[in-house]
Amino acid sequence: MTQASALDILKMGHNVFLTGSAGAGKTYVLNAYIRYLQEHDVDVAITASTGIAATHMGGMTIHAWSGIGIRDVMSDWDIEMLEEKKYLWDRYDKARVLVIDEVSMLSGKFLDNLDRICKAFKRNFDKPFGGMQIILCGDLFQLPPITKGDMPADFVVNSNAWKQSGFAMCYLTEQHRQDDTDFLDILNAIRANNVTDEHRELLETRLREFDPDDFQNITKLFTHNADVDAINSNELANISEQEEVFLMSDKGRANLVENLKKSCLAPQVLKLKLGAQVMFVKNNFDAGYVNGTRGEVVDFDPDDNYPVVKMLDGDEITVQPVDWSVEDNGKILASITQIPLRHAWAITVHKSQGMSLDAAVIDLSKSFAYGMGYVALSRVRRLDGVHLVGLGENALAVDPQILRVDKSLQELSSRAETRLAEFKQEDLTQLQNDFILKSGGKLEARKLTKKELKQKGIKTRNFQISYDMIKAGKSLSDVAREMDYVLGTIVGHLETAREENLDVNFVHIRPDSEMIGHVRDAFDQTKEAGEDYQTAKLTPVKKYLDRAGHRYSFEDIRLARLFIE
Repeated sequence: MTQASALDILKMGHNVFLTGSAGAGKTYVLNAYIRYLQEHDVDVAITASTGIAATHMGGMTIHAWSGIGIRDVMSDWDIEMLEEKKYLWDRYDKARVLVIDEVSMLSGKFLDNLDRICKAFKRNFDKPFGGMQIILCGDLFQLPPITKGDMPADFVVNSNAWKQSGFAMCYLTEQHRQDDTDFLDILNAIRANNVTDEHRELLETRLREFDPDDFQNITKLFTHNADVDAINSNELANISEQEEVFLMSDKGRANLVENLKKSCLAPQVLKLKLGAQVMFVKNNFDAGYVNGTRGEVVDFDPDDNYPVVKMLDGDEITVQPVDWSVEDNGKILASITQIPLRHAWAITVHKSQGMSLDAAVIDLSKSFAYGMGYVALSRVRRLDGVHLVGLGENALAVDPQILRVDKSLQELSSRAETRLAEFKQEDLTQLQNDFILKSGGKLEARKLTKKELKQKGIKTRNFQISYDMIKAGKSLSDVAREMDYVLGTIVGHLETAREENLDVNFVHIRPDSEMIGHVRDAFDQTKEAGEDYQTAKLTPVKKYLDRAGHRYSFEDIRLARLFIE
């Protein structure tokens, strides 16, 4: 199913399971739908099964939002006790749509408990989840729910709530992370439990001995915390520079603060030295970094002592503290503040979920859960970016339960897309409008303020807003005016979109062929060995073009570069 079809189905108000392989664009569709609801004043609760995923989404864990917490069993008495809490009544009363991300790690028992609680608070026992639209998002081939002993994983698809809720299946089939066909074939083979000798032999060409000197600037993924901590500690200790310490601060409800600390990728005590390899653990597109961006500490600001990080592309950023918060309808219930960095010599496979990496050193010799190898490998964009230092016999195994379920999900998704195509556009629009009105929203979409974009649920990715507007046919200058940005920022958003493997080849913004040719020639004459069009420095190109009599601005050059084949 395409992203556009999935969005149309979501807007109709169906309960939806949004799924697909890593890099298929699930988060993009989720972001777009949440923004659509906010623009139409429909209250949406944004949650995830883990704290890590929740902080990425700007929401809270479904365990905290629902009131279930760490309970495995919810008795009628437990539900009555929850009904004593006014803040839960307010929360359930306002929510019309509930989003839950990373549901592969959510158990079927939990979904049944959530269904009961939603019915109780909504005082609607006849409809699944009390009549709220429920959006489950995730890939069941990724890390499964935690189980005790040798018990099989209890996935959400095993729950009574799943069977009774009539989830529409939206199985995304586009690919926006990997562009290496051989590597993509391996990943798809893992999902189909059809890894051949040829696939394994191709992966084994990436096996090599672990060498810290060769792997200094590459993220290392290990399956166990002990291995990660040992590598990071040793690497930092080997640097003979003065150590600077940054302590996390916090405010708000103690239990929520503690949950934030456990889920945040930034450490409570961050120790840095000149030369330390670091990774950003939060998205800040305007500042020039995203979750997973790598760099090296090259200085400490003389005024405030904040670390200065040199990125792999040569840019330097003074990294200031940022907040992670738990919000409820715009009100901050708890927050923590820290420099958004962590040591990047090594991280766990679990904490890599959701990242996109150009390269990674991966040790799968001790894989202990289904999906672990798939998660680790699918973080990387291309096979030549994979550096394997261990590949256990069961590293590529996937859960047999999910193999059986996945075929059914794909078939249901195909049927849903076929039914969607049968709708006349006016009938589809009417159904979508009916859902907005039924949910207490307004048909006329409004522009969200910058304050709302920061406070409301999801922290909207600015480049995606620009991208959507351009994709809809608006000019770069119109988008810049509406977004209140300079033109160069909008071109930067397009560059980010291309890095995310989104199509930017829009005819209405494409420079003429003559300009593209001039810019290509200038790059060919000035870029250094090993550089490509996207990484080469712009100043030599601009000077070359000026000397040739072509008065193109830096924005012109950057835009033309996007269209060089």
